[in-house]
Amino acid sequence: MHKKVVIVLALICLLAASCTMIETGAPSDKQESQTAPEVVENAPKEEAADDKAGFGATLKSVLSAGEVRCGTQDVSPAFGYVDSAGNYSGFDIDFCRVLAAALFGDVSKGTPVIVTGETRFPTLQNGDTDVLIRTTTYTFSRDVELGLSFPVIYFYDGQGIMVPKASGLSTLEDLNGAAICMDSGTTTEANIADAMTAAGLSYAPVVYENNDDMFAAYEQGRCDAVTGDRSALISGRAKLKVGDDHEILAITLSKEPFSPGVRQGDDQWADIIRWAFYVPVIAEEHGITSANVDEIKVSTKDPEVMRLLGLEGELGEKLGLSNDFAYNIIKLVGNYGEIYEKSFGEDTSTAMTRGLNSLWTDGGLIYAPPYR
Repeated sequence: MHKKVVIVLALICLLAASCTMIETGAPSDKQESQTAPEVVENAPKEEAADDKAGFGATLKSVLSAGEVRCGTQDVSPAFGYVDSAGNYSGFDIDFCRVLAAALFGDVSKGTPVIVTGETRFPTLQNGDTDVLIRTTTYTFSRDVELGLSFPVIYFYDGQGIMVPKASGLSTLEDLNGAAICMDSGTTTEANIADAMTAAGLSYAPVVYENNDDMFAAYEQGRCDAVTGDRSALISGRAKLKVGDDHEILAITLSKEPFSPGVRQGDDQWADIIRWAFYVPVIAEEHGITSANVDEIKVSTKDPEVMRLLGLEGELGEKLGLSNDFAYNIIKLVGNYGEIYEKSFGEDTSTAMTRGLNSLWTDGGLIYAPPYR
């Protein structure tokens, strides 16, 4: 009796399962069409790079004006200085010439526009300059808050402190309660504040808008010490009546990577700045100088050098420039080492060993991506 009941129940279960499979089987074509993703025939296409708002606008404006306006300074013998005859010189001035050589094949087309630490960013933001090349440290807040981009680091520095040798000051602790001169609108103010606070020390900041006033005040004894980028201190010491009476302490308060600044939104212009600044580095890596570039141009078999000098490929055209733009930079301005020696070489009043600004092959941080 039990076997018959089990068999009947089993048959009922099989029949129920079959009915369920028929009702809930694979969906019909109609059901598929209801759940398939909707196809939008007129979906907007992704913009081409040269159609994006702002792309190429700066280059067009610069070429139309016949000059590239570089926000820079005129009070630093090492970076930007103008003599009594109106001649500009300095590391940053030479990189303005690098851009002029790349864009026009003529270094005189680089126009210095003098800005202070306070005015340099608004001047660029307002379109009164095309690029900022003024010992400007690349920082997080500047990168994300100002509407600017910093496309390439071209100089590595750090903040130091200078004191009169006769003062006997040698450590940060010796400066407790001291009056310290500094310039405004720079990272200097925040760095010294961080360092003194971390060490539990007090000080009186004496702030000036430009380097000339700051070093004049220091020399007149209005402050016990002066702080700024080490390269700026070396440059400022060269202008003191008796520079040898002052020493830069063996203290580095910060990292100061210098980068040119450009307005955000024009990737082409940022690329031009980046690769124009890299060209002198690549040239030095290959031993190419302003003196031998013509000889190398006719004899080289090195593929990267051939691309660099415009003998192969169309890399310049991809930037909107002539293919020999890099040749013009090297011929008219020089490689990175040549530019450095002009401002910081042993025979200058602002002599400074290259250190971090040596090529990567010499233990420094100066390095360029492959040119291909």
